[in-house]
Amino acid sequence: MKKLLLILMIVASVTLFANNKKVNVTIKTTYGDIGLELYPDVAPKTVKNFIRLAKEGFYDSTYFHRVIPNFMIQAGDPNTKNANRADDGMGGPGYKFDDEISAKALGLDTLLVKHSMLTRQFPKNHPYQNITVEALDEKKGSKFNNELPSIHLDYGVIAMANAGPNTNGSQFFIITAKRGTPWLDGHHTGFGRVVSGLDVCHTIEHLQRDRRDNPVPGKTAYILKIVVK
Repeated sequence: MKKLLLILMIVASVTLFANNKKVNVTIKTTYGDIGLELYPDVAPKTVKNFIRLAKEGFYDSTYFHRVIPNFMIQAGDPNTKNANRADDGMGGPGYKFDDEISAKALGLDTLLVKHSMLTRQFPKNHPYQNITVEALDEKKGSKFNNELPSIHLDYGVIAMANAGPNTNGSQFFIITAKRGTPWLDGHHTGFGRVVSGLDVCHTIEHLQRDRRDNPVPGKTAYILKIVVK
């Protein structure tokens, strides 16, 4: 019976990704439900990874370990299941996978550094001022796939958290800044957006927190389960 159920789940997953349909999921938290639609055509490996972990119960009983008002809320770290808060934010599934970002879709292939928010990183006459953001990011180790229809990291978008280029695992964040986070375009894989429960996201972002932006004990927002529809 269990083998049959597993086969049916695999067939459903293959069919879903073959058709590039939107995937609806609900993050059930102690502060309410957050409804999302995920985009397999935008980030196929990322969506597949998120769905697999969700179905396995990987995210169950973890909490949003980083909350910053007017910026984002972050979750997906299995380390948050234990009592040691010192390692919150450093855990993952035991593997890493590449970003799925199109510099072309985001306009980074034509945007010059001097016309971007990255211009502050270099003196006025620095040669990097006259190269594209795509070229600069590639110098820092980013690898782009310009065949993908990437989405900007706008308000309500869910994206992968990372420790640099191509270090995705299980951690993700939801953008709560109403103007979005354009300075993060090209650095994090966006793979869906909130379609209901933005009020829950805003409640979580304003939880009492410590100097590390971790919610204080007793004020944490736990993920009870992520339901894939």
